[in-house]
This record gives sequence, C-alpha cells and structure tokens, in this order.
Amino acid sequence: MKTKSTKDEKVHVVTLGCSKNLYDSELIMGRLQTGRILQDLTHEDPHTVLINTCGFIGDAKEESIDTILHWIDAKEQGRTQKIIVMGCLSERYMSDLKAEMPEVDGWYGTHDFTRILKTLKADYRKELVGERLITTPSHYAYFKISEGCDRTCSFCAIPLMRGGHTSFPMEDLVNQASNLARKGVKELLLIAQDLTFYGIDIYGKRMLNELLLRLADVEGIEWIRLHYAYPSAFPEEILPTIRDRTNICNYLDMPLQHISDYMLKRMRRMSNAGATNRLLEKIRNTVPDIAIRTTLISGFPGERNVDHEMLLGWLEEQRFDRVGVFTYSHEEDTTAHLLKDDVPEEVKKRRMEEVMAAQQDISLAHNLAKVGSVQKVLIDRAESGYWVGRTEHDSPEVDNEVFIPVDATRGWKSGSFYKVKVDSVEPYDLFALPH
Repeated sequence: MKTKSTKDEKVHVVTLGCSKNLYDSELIMGRLQTGRILQDLTHEDPHTVLINTCGFIGDAKEESIDTILHWIDAKEQGRTQKIIVMGCLSERYMSDLKAEMPEVDGWYGTHDFTRILKTLKADYRKELVGERLITTPSHYAYFKISEGCDRTCSFCAIPLMRGGHTSFPMEDLVNQASNLARKGVKELLLIAQDLTFYGIDIYGKRMLNELLLRLADVEGIEWIRLHYAYPSAFPEEILPTIRDRTNICNYLDMPLQHISDYMLKRMRRMSNAGATNRLLEKIRNTVPDIAIRTTLISGFPGERNVDHEMLLGWLEEQRFDRVGVFTYSHEEDTTAHLLKDDVPEEVKKRRMEEVMAAQQDISLAHNLAKVGSVQKVLIDRAESGYWVGRTEHDSPEVDNEVFIPVDATRGWKSGSFYKVKVDSVEPYDLFALPH
C-alpha cells in the first residue's frame, strides 16, 4: 500500500470539555497547514485524529474515554490511521490509559505543546505564538490570559492536570488581541482558571485591571467579557473599569459553589457567606447594570438538608442573572477525596434539579422585566428562520439568546451589532423585533 506523504496527512481535531481546551486546540490547529485540518468529516476520513480530552469530573472523563474508544474502533475499521490523545485526562491518567488502550499512537499531557506539534510535523516558531485557527463563529474568540491555578479548593482536580498559576505576558496578550481584531474578531471572552490572579507571578502584583484597560484600547474589539473570577481577594479596582469602559461588558462569571459557611469551609474556598454577600453588594453598587453568572455544587460531602435549604434561600435573595449547577464528583487525589462521599446520587440530582427549578423562575422574572426594552445584540447565526444573537449580558452557549425573525430584517448579517426591541420572553430566551 502506498504511504501518504506528510503534506497529504489530514488531521481531525476533537475537542472535549471547557473553553480552555478549545483555545489549546485552536493554537495547535493554527500551526498546521490549513489544508491538513478536517473540521467536517462528511467527505473525507482523517489520517490522524487528535483528541483533546477533559478529566474534570466523572461525566467528562466518561465522555473522553468513550470518544477515544470510538476512534480506536474507527482505526480498526481502517477509517483512520493514527490516534493522538492530549489534554487533562491524558495528563492525569496517562500510565493507566497507555496500558488499557495500546491502540493509541501517542499520549500527551497539558504542557506538551511543542512535542505534539513535532508529532504532527508542524514547526514551533516563537514568532507564531498566539496564532490560532478560530473554530467559533469568526466574530468572537476565547482568550486565555493564564494557565493553571494556585487555589486549593478541596473538590478541584484542575491543579493536578494544569499545574500552578502561570500568567501570559501582557504584551503578548495585547498583540494577540490586535491580531484577532484585524481578522474580524469583535468579542474577546477572557478565560483562565482564575482571572483575578493575573500578573501576580510575573509582575509581583495582580494586574487584571491594567490588562483590561490595555485590551479595551485595542481598535476593533467591541466587547470584552470576563469569565471565572474567584471571590476571595477579588480585585475591586476592576469594577469602575467595567462600568466606565463601554467595550467591557457588564458581565461577570464568578463561580461561588455554595453559601453555607460549613460547606465553604469543607470546600476550602477561603471565604464565607458574609464576605461573599458584601462582595456581591459592592459589585452591584459599583456596576448597577451588571449581570452575574455563578456556578454551584450540589451534594458535596457532608451537605445537609439545612445547607441545601440555605442555598435555595440565598438564590431567592441574590437573584443571580445566570446560574449553572453540577452534582459533586468524588475525584481521587483531591483533598475532598479524603472525605466520605456520603450524599446519595439520587439526593445530589434532586438537589441540583431544585436549584435549577428555583433559578428558572428567577430567570423568567429577569426576562419579563426586559419586555419592551431596547437591547444591543451581536448576531451569532441564522437558524430556522431567525437571527440568533446575544446581549452584553449573555455569553455564548451557556446564557440567554435573542431570536429575531429573519423576514423582519433587511441586510442583516452574522457578526454585526443591531438594536432590537424585546417583544416576548421565555425563561432562557428573548424574542425581539428590529428597532
């Protein structure tokens, strides 16, 4: 059988897990020749499959393993020739996975970027640092400002897989933002394990505010959105910047996990209910129009009914704009793994459903208050007769979307901003007409 030449080797990249994984995959894809990347397998089978795995919680690990097994089966059927696995699952369980899945041709962790590029026969060149093949709609891009985490949350395995906190140099980030803007990116979604630690390792102090100011000065960037800010030692100096800079969205994603002091202590969150509520009050007083998104855990070891009821009551008091919740996953090598996983799975799920039911009512009330209002939206796509967009209070894939009938518009296009008037709502969607 004739061997394919290197330049003909097609690579299909499968990305699992969070936006930080997507960012890493886009960096690798940016270093490969454009003609070698297969994003649509309709017409061609890949020579090589690169699987970027997630190992955060049980469901994510299961999805990663199932995906690897799928491509092992494809290899046995002759539909692909080489399988390379990278990312968090590979970093965490490499020895075991190698023994159990010898069909995989290469295993790489979260810090093996140059080795992966060498395996894929792509050059690592310093001047190309930050070059990416954007796989999101071309008008927005995830923008990672640091890697790893120095926090000691008892439930979290991220430091095991990603290592300690490492900030990326500010000049590199500003240059990357400028390059993205020249390519048509209008929205930067800032991501990190913890945005608030930015700069402390390379500048000796927290520098998130300075970074925001410099990114906001990049011509062509119309929205900057902040994801994953830790509440403990929160850099309050960023709040006036969010309020005053028109291209920084009034939006903050701040995972809080719980409000019971008993649970926060067991989670090793370095905060308590009083400090959390004072911070929320400060944020809202400084940026009155801000939308706060948070994430919660149901069923952490030792969670009592009183803790769960306290969490539900707190949701009613705070009335967050956006809430995500997941059931606790008992992860080996974390501090919480030393605790007894004593909340039954059915109780975890019931509590999670109760949290989401409470939040659904809150979300509907928030949306009803927007009926008749005029909103600026960024159009992401056209779908089933509607333009689908977002307000500054909504991040892609996880938050509300705004639907505008295509037949009520003329000359609209994806990636552009328009004014709309909200006509009707559902708990997680807005329906509007051009204004």
